[in-house]
Amino acid sequence: MKKYSDLMADWLVELGYTHCFFLGGGNIMHLLESCSHRFTCIPVVHEVAAGIAAEYLTELGEGKRAFALVTAGPGFTNVVTAMAAAFLESHELLVIGGQVKVADLSHGKVRQRGIQEADGVALAAPISVKSVLMDHTIDQQTFNEWSQAGSYGRKGPVFLEVPLDVQGANVDEVALSNASGSPAGPALPSATPAQIAEIRSLLSASKRPMLLIGGGIDRKLIRDLLPALAESNLPLMVTWNGMDRVPSDHPFYFGRPNTFGQRSANIIQQQADLVIALGTRLGLQQTGFNWQKFAPLAKLVQVEIDQRELSKGHPRVDVPICADANGVLRELSSTKPGDWSEWIDFARSVRRELPLNDPQNVTAEGYLSPFEFNEKLSALSTGDDIVIPCSSGGAYTSAMQVWDLKRGQISQTTKGLASMGYGLGGAIGAALAWPGRRTILMEGDGGFSQNLQELGTVRAQKLNLKIFINDDHGYASIRMSQINYFKGHYVGCDIETGLGLPDWNLLFPAYTIPVMTLQPGFETDPEFLKRFNAPGPAAFLVRVDPKQTYFPKIMSRITEAGSMESNPLHFMSPDLEPEVAAKVYRYISGDTDAKVTK
Repeated sequence: MKKYSDLMADWLVELGYTHCFFLGGGNIMHLLESCSHRFTCIPVVHEVAAGIAAEYLTELGEGKRAFALVTAGPGFTNVVTAMAAAFLESHELLVIGGQVKVADLSHGKVRQRGIQEADGVALAAPISVKSVLMDHTIDQQTFNEWSQAGSYGRKGPVFLEVPLDVQGANVDEVALSNASGSPAGPALPSATPAQIAEIRSLLSASKRPMLLIGGGIDRKLIRDLLPALAESNLPLMVTWNGMDRVPSDHPFYFGRPNTFGQRSANIIQQQADLVIALGTRLGLQQTGFNWQKFAPLAKLVQVEIDQRELSKGHPRVDVPICADANGVLRELSSTKPGDWSEWIDFARSVRRELPLNDPQNVTAEGYLSPFEFNEKLSALSTGDDIVIPCSSGGAYTSAMQVWDLKRGQISQTTKGLASMGYGLGGAIGAALAWPGRRTILMEGDGGFSQNLQELGTVRAQKLNLKIFINDDHGYASIRMSQINYFKGHYVGCDIETGLGLPDWNLLFPAYTIPVMTLQPGFETDPEFLKRFNAPGPAAFLVRVDPKQTYFPKIMSRITEAGSMESNPLHFMSPDLEPEVAAKVYRYISGDTDAKVTK
């Protein structure tokens, strides 16, 4: 006989899990004791960090796997944000939650019967691939099928809720142990030979093709295929979720288009006559809110494993293919080079003409431009670094617009939910996935404040994590919205309007983490370079002008009917100078209308 929680932990080891992020609680006491003997167990201060860190470690670890272990009631509700974000990003995340004894379950007849009881399964159902109450012991085969339901196909979170008495039950180990390894899961759909032939035919006829690489493309696969892709001369772009799939120095890399993306990339993409989107759901951040004018001159091919994304109605998709995008990329990597030299030369000229750090941005004296900061920091980084931009606000968009990704760098972000406070938990998971490498986190002061308690985890684990905080006294994006739409009537957006942010120079020493404020010219400061290159955690304050502008950006306009309409991706604000526009808008007009020019 064996305690069931010991058996569950053994099964998780066989499935390849290496790390457990947890916050202890009475309703997981058996599971926690069992896991403590089998995994690298990382205690966190708040359960949301457990979920975020487990997601990032699993996503980036290339073989390492982590799960989050949370107690009943508030333990589960605290991890919901991490589950929602992983669901929207299609990232694997296993969350095991405790629950009151089976006899104390209310079964919906009253609001609560057991102490701390809340229906976690019902709460998790809309944001998980599988959500189930284990109100009895199940065999290994069933456990493997349930726990791994989010690790194949379109990935996502799984929530298993285990009552306390089920955890502690004595069971027949031999009778229940009836499986080995992860279940294979259903085979991913594959593109047919006819579909591959159709894509090849479109490429052959195209004068201005573009491959848009999304986060659904496997990192290791595309690393192996990059030399072949270079030989094929296929122009490449990446989504923000696919940021690290193609290094910035690839000869046919042309940027990161997005609603908040690089102006040059947006303008180039909008002038393509063929866009092949691989492993991206083409959400509104990618297409712009004016999705009707996304890639207006192009035949649009989308390869996606979720048929619902192909048929959702936005954007227009001319050739929808429900298939594994990785298989299609493998096929296209052997594409015979086409006669695209004119298009490639034009795209390169657009990139040269439009700097990633828009010269029309305004930074007051004494402050660091977040764009210049990211340019200089990326220049100091090495190909061995793990790069974690946060997930929202000016610190996020400025990093995603100008960061020069080096070969070998791994990067991860979470843009679907765009939750403030996501950066630190993600950086913890990344740093533990790669303890021998340096992890770099860029986060805003407002967002960082929402999860700053995990500095204790950083210190306790002695992580080689360099934290850069854009210190602009509040929520930069909210402040800009109040400037743009409400004539600068500020409400709770900064310290001056009541937002309670800490004194960073007092906070970090409380966790015995060294902190310094960066000044213009920081990139040659010997003290900064010493701290940046030394092992262990360190924090750096980037003094950002509270009125810093964040250009380029997509703006909205009032139509003749009086409604609001967002500009298409190629028409970002501020307007380009006429002589510059004449150079970069060769195939499309440089205004809000998507028309072919003569």
